[in-house]
Amino acid sequence: MLNEGEEGDKKKPVIVPASKASHENGSVGKDESAKLNGTGSGTASIPPDGGVRAWSIMVASFLVNGVLFGIINSYSQIYKELETRLVENKETEVASRASLVGSLTIGTTFFLSFFAGILTDKIGIQKTTFIGGAVAVSGLLLSSFVASKVELLCLTYGIMYGTGASLAYTPSLVILGHYFKRHLGFVNGVVTLGSSTFTIIMPYIIDLLLRETSLETTFKCLAIPTSIVMLSALMFKPIPGPAAEEQVEKLKKKKFGTMLKEAVNVSIWKRKKYLVWATVIPIALFGYFIPYVYIAQFVKDEFEGMDDKLPLTCIGISSGIGRLFFGWIADHPRVNRIFLQQFSFFSIGCLTITLAFAKSYHLLLAISLGIGLFDGCFISMIGPIAFDICGSKDASQAIGFLLGMSSIPLTCGPPIAGKIHDITGSYQLPFLLAGVPPILGSLMMTFIYRVSSEPAEEPTYANDEEVGEARQSLTDLKRVNVHSFKKEIGDFNSTTLTTSNETKNV
Repeated sequence: MLNEGEEGDKKKPVIVPASKASHENGSVGKDESAKLNGTGSGTASIPPDGGVRAWSIMVASFLVNGVLFGIINSYSQIYKELETRLVENKETEVASRASLVGSLTIGTTFFLSFFAGILTDKIGIQKTTFIGGAVAVSGLLLSSFVASKVELLCLTYGIMYGTGASLAYTPSLVILGHYFKRHLGFVNGVVTLGSSTFTIIMPYIIDLLLRETSLETTFKCLAIPTSIVMLSALMFKPIPGPAAEEQVEKLKKKKFGTMLKEAVNVSIWKRKKYLVWATVIPIALFGYFIPYVYIAQFVKDEFEGMDDKLPLTCIGISSGIGRLFFGWIADHPRVNRIFLQQFSFFSIGCLTITLAFAKSYHLLLAISLGIGLFDGCFISMIGPIAFDICGSKDASQAIGFLLGMSSIPLTCGPPIAGKIHDITGSYQLPFLLAGVPPILGSLMMTFIYRVSSEPAEEPTYANDEEVGEARQSLTDLKRVNVHSFKKEIGDFNSTTLTTSNETKNV
């Protein structure tokens, strides 16, 4: 075993050279390693996969995801209040206008993810997350002054809060890849469990605030938990290392316009698997947010006297279970993460269609539990699949561009469904149509298996186990023979051990 420099509960990263790695034998050569790390030093830091700091960052990411998406996913409660006010004011196209505010929020959150990825590279994970939290809090506070005007809410709650959520959400996923490798799937499941946990309780909190106070006061109260994002940002410090520090200095010297130009032409678009994946996911998400917006009003119209918040709570509970379970399953070396996401989309589509024909409240709850379970699978696979296809070096941009492309269908879906409701007077057809895109998307994901797979750009790690895992792709059926690979890099391990001990002595 190589010396990882453990002290207490912390695992200190070991910096190793890649000069002895043999490119011809399947390992990474010096020049290639330098390219992967963005420097000429050819060095990289090992994700510690544990320790006090690593687990603390996981908790901080959990809170960021929980607060932001707990509020976004609970928009159905705010939607009811806005719809009531519009009806009282004898406005037209009530459903589509009221839903536009919430759809703009999640749409902006995803649309600006590519910008968040660039900003993260420019000023760092910590600063980007803090700025995002500040913008989100400001958006909620401003919303409290314009709560009766839908057009202004589209700006303050829809765009401002969505912008803040985007700037905080993307780096909260990226930071996990710096501290976890072996357990990345499980950790992503735990982190995304935050939105499920807060989705369970937030509808009741918002409903209580609306009943006891007003919409204006509700927005002010929601700004308080959102400030947690800024506190959590203080934890988001990447593992220090010579290669990382040199890369940061290079990025700081670049102008933002130059970085933006480079971002538009990044290497991830040359990866055929990513190109197909990033094209199909937005198609599948066209009807994704529709149940979150309308299910409370659907219960109020179709099942009078029943709890209109419980279906959304059921989605949150089962989504949390799904994120943990499928996140744990995804860490198994024989599990294909892309297939898990593909199956989850197909299931969500079928269940959403069934939702339109639910004649029993208890059946509605059962369907909601199913939707949440597979929603958890879909969400928890985003980060790991991005790392599998593009590697940790490009994961930030990969996630950002994917979510950015997904923003258009997420923004358009609910208003279109609201328009259909305004015409038909029923939510049956909107739910029926909302189930078609996920099914279509799951079928189109089959093309991912038909394209060639380029090796993900990964840094060189310090021990046998890390190197073996870095060479494996969980999205392919073929796996690298780790034992053979270990034998081929015996000289590399000897050099690494010597360098590690010398570094420790220094």
